[in-house]
Amino acid sequence: MNLSAIASQIAALRKAKGLTQQELSERLNVTPQAVSKWERGETLPDVGVLVDLANVLETTTDNILLGGEKVLNYKGKISVADIVEGINSFEKFCKLVGQDTVLVRSAVGGINDKMNMDIEKYLADEHGRNAMIAEAVIENMMEGKYVDITDVKKHLNRHFATVVCSYAEKYGLK
Repeated sequence: MNLSAIASQIAALRKAKGLTQQELSERLNVTPQAVSKWERGETLPDVGVLVDLANVLETTTDNILLGGEKVLNYKGKISVADIVEGINSFEKFCKLVGQDTVLVRSAVGGINDKMNMDIEKYLADEHGRNAMIAEAVIENMMEGKYVDITDVKKHLNRHFATVVCSYAEKYGLK
């Protein structure tokens, strides 16, 4: 627990709400000196006051105690290699079952309709294939999954790796 970061976070949140230390102390039923000590990093808010402090500052106790650092709760991990394998497997499935079968035509048609694309064209083109991989990685990140950035850079061309990395930064991945 970084007292300095917690102190800075409390002060920043208080100022962002337009409150003085006096006003915050009054809302929490504590002394102005207590608020001052929190913001100087000399003491922490009492456990009994912490939830009320978070409510007044319109934040969470985690946000205060982590000094503003984001809590990242991932819902699993994805591997770019697995996504590549999945796309390759779909392509292999189409070849094995038969490009002109109802099953394959229905699967391809469904993908094309839902994604407004020509998947066969994308599969035949390296740039298009990278675009599909990048899209799948980004969608997984948006759903809360973790992806290793070195894995992204290893499997995607420079352009799409840069795009995915910008999304990764947005979702707190480093």
